[in-house]
Formats: sequence, C-alpha cells, structure tokens
Amino acid sequence: MEESRVAILGIIIDDINSAEAINGLLHDYNDYMVGRIGIPYRKKDINIICVVIDAPQNTISTLSGKIGRLPGVNCKVTYSDTKE
Repeated sequence: MEESRVAILGIIIDDINSAEAINGLLHDYNDYMVGRIGIPYRKKDINIICVVIDAPQNTISTLSGKIGRLPGVNCKVTYSDTKE
C-alpha cells in the first residue's frame, strides 16, 4: 500500500466558469479530503479554495494536475514532511 501524505492544495480561480469542474473533481476525491475552505475575494474578482488532503502522493499530484489544467485556474501543492 502506498504511503499517505498530508498536503494543502491552494487553488485560485480567475474564471468562475471553472468552478463547477473544480467542485466535481473535489467531490470525486472526497474520501481523501480532511477539510476545505472557500473564500470569494470580490475586491479582486477571484475565488480562493484551500483544501487539506491526506492521500498517496500520486493521488494528490493527479488531482492538482487536473485542477491546474482547467482554464483560469492556478493550483499549487504544499506537502507535510510527515509520511505514514
């Protein structure tokens, strides 16, 4: 069984039309999610989502890659040092 990692996905949405696709992807990976917070930043007309995930590194990379390829979306990952 592959090691589990804890990571934070930082997602910035410049194109609100991608929000539905992001929510669908996050729903697909819901079993790995620890928590999620969404912040609409109206002053800059962007939306910010922070997702804490506990999953194998390959799963996290796959999810972040899928999100980052959506139009008008940036996604970065920060991993904890702890592996399990």
